Amino acid sequence: MIIYPAIDLYEGKAVRLYKGDYERMTVYSDDPPAIAEDFASQGAERIHLVDLEGARSGGTPNLEVILRIKERTGLFCEVGGGIRSMETAERYLSSGVDRVILGTAAVQQPEFLASAAEKYGSKIAVGVDIRDGCVAVKGWTENSGLEAFDFCRRLQSMGIRTVICTDISRDGAMKGTNRELYRALSRELSMDIIASGGVSNLEDVRALRELGIHGAIIGKAYYTGAISVKEAVEAAL
Repeated sequence: MIIYPAIDLYEGKAVRLYKGDYERMTVYSDDPPAIAEDFASQGAERIHLVDLEGARSGGTPNLEVILRIKERTGLFCEVGGGIRSMETAERYLSSGVDRVILGTAAVQQPEFLASAAEKYGSKIAVGVDIRDGCVAVKGWTENSGLEAFDFCRRLQSMGIRTVICTDISRDGAMKGTNRELYRALSRELSMDIIASGGVSNLEDVRALRELGIHGAIIGKAYYTGAISVKEAVEAAL
């Protein structure tokens, strides 16, 4: 299993939200590239980046810092947040980002999703952010009304290879990952599933590995010192 340590970006800073609430934001660093270098020094080979400003309003407001992270670390970088047009996807991918994650656009613009998947293949992933069994959009601020498992099956039928599934109720809460959700997803789907939200200890990492999950995102647990990236990488083997 692959460990994806995460940096959520807001106004060029590394931050974390509690359950997706922009009013409950903690700033962890003014130097996100330095955090990424720490990830690399601990054995991470990939990094998960989210532009929270982009997620809420679209665009690429944190592109500059994302490219500094890529330049300084050389890590495989996947980026989500605000990618709602082919132009934005192309801007990231042509700049050296390895994979972009469509969220709101995958729900609301299926033609764009299909075109992006056809043009870029495995460089396109979809973020499926789940609240109360449904897919949330626009930085988790709105409920799409789509049942999450139905949506994932639709993505699979379109040829999407990678999905990042987040249980919003667990994100940043340090209450453990939703193992039953990921067990059910792994049974239903033949896609690469990346688990996000609530990975709080090494037992969570080991449990996801045993479920055959492709990857796990480590967020708040790193910033609070509950898990080191080195420990997580070793537990995922």
